[in-house]
Amino acid sequence: MLEGPRARRRVRMALGLALLTLSAACGSGSKPSPEVLAPVSGAPTAQVDGLPEGSVAPEATTPAAPGTITLAFGGDVHFTERTQPRLVNGMTEPAIGPLSKTLAAADFSMVNLETAITTRGTPQPKTYHFRTPATALDVLKKSGVDAVSMANNHAVDYGAQGLTDTLAAVEDAPIPVVGIGANEAQAYRPYLKTIRGVKLAVLAASQVQDITNQNWRATATKPGIASALEQTKLVAAVKAAKKKADVVVVYLHWGTEGQSCPGPEQKTIAAKLAAAGATAVVGTHAHVMLGSGMLRQTYVAYGMGNLLWYGTSPYPNSNDTGITTLTIAKGKVAGERFTPAFVDNRGVPMPQEDAAAKRINDRRAGLRGCTGLSAAPKK
Repeated sequence: MLEGPRARRRVRMALGLALLTLSAACGSGSKPSPEVLAPVSGAPTAQVDGLPEGSVAPEATTPAAPGTITLAFGGDVHFTERTQPRLVNGMTEPAIGPLSKTLAAADFSMVNLETAITTRGTPQPKTYHFRTPATALDVLKKSGVDAVSMANNHAVDYGAQGLTDTLAAVEDAPIPVVGIGANEAQAYRPYLKTIRGVKLAVLAASQVQDITNQNWRATATKPGIASALEQTKLVAAVKAAKKKADVVVVYLHWGTEGQSCPGPEQKTIAAKLAAAGATAVVGTHAHVMLGSGMLRQTYVAYGMGNLLWYGTSPYPNSNDTGITTLTIAKGKVAGERFTPAFVDNRGVPMPQEDAAAKRINDRRAGLRGCTGLSAAPKK
């Protein structure tokens, strides 16, 4: 995330120290509940069980062993058409719905924000255009999300003006945004965080060959997204991050829409990132789930699917989704847990149980057959 003004950083540092003090006093191994956010509209914030209305309390968790952290990942989200009402301040539930508890329960959680952050700009010459106001980042924070990737094919849907607005929103964001920046140094820069002594680095890039990657790829002097088509730059960024962190996550936008098996370009870059030191490589774009598992010591999820989505994609099983939670112990993947969900007619991913959950879990397990990956350890 781009640095904000110095005074704002001092305030955030003070808040961070206060939260650390509270965590130590409680003796909990999970992250603190999302902080109370001032309502965007200026209306009073209703309180429910000590949390602002629309926020989420994390699921109860047992304290983690020293050197052990949990990371949760979801797929594509945006706020347009049927999901636009999820931006309304004062909703009685978080924007991502009940799955927000699963995101909040992890030490760190992340999704892909598939949109420009602007209300201005010129639509680019492409079929679909997505944009949202900066309040989307506050709403995602209230949904238990700790960071978002914006390295995708919709981050610059509204041209130069839209990108300028997006970068301004990123600079003042309530949660870190990776994969986009005022230049390539910022776009490829990892977000760094230490969780109970474990140093985490998170990067993002897009491998989708489209107008965004053609015209709005960040360079030394030009703003834009981090590109996985620039493999040398991305691999170098991962190697540099590995020198600073125990755990390195790369969130990619990749694959072919509607295809539930990874293409050779995905397998190639996954292998290179694993060799460079990535602990986990996860991604989205295909609008359907793809298989996941272990590439030697590296966890790879080739496709998380849609999560909070404006409409039903024209592909079979495009509403199947869920949250993947990884347990990382001593810098290695020690377990995987998947929470199955189904995108309802509001565009909200709803957790599934019994036969519905079994269907999604069984289908997801079967998708690993064309990946060349081995099964991840269960947790």
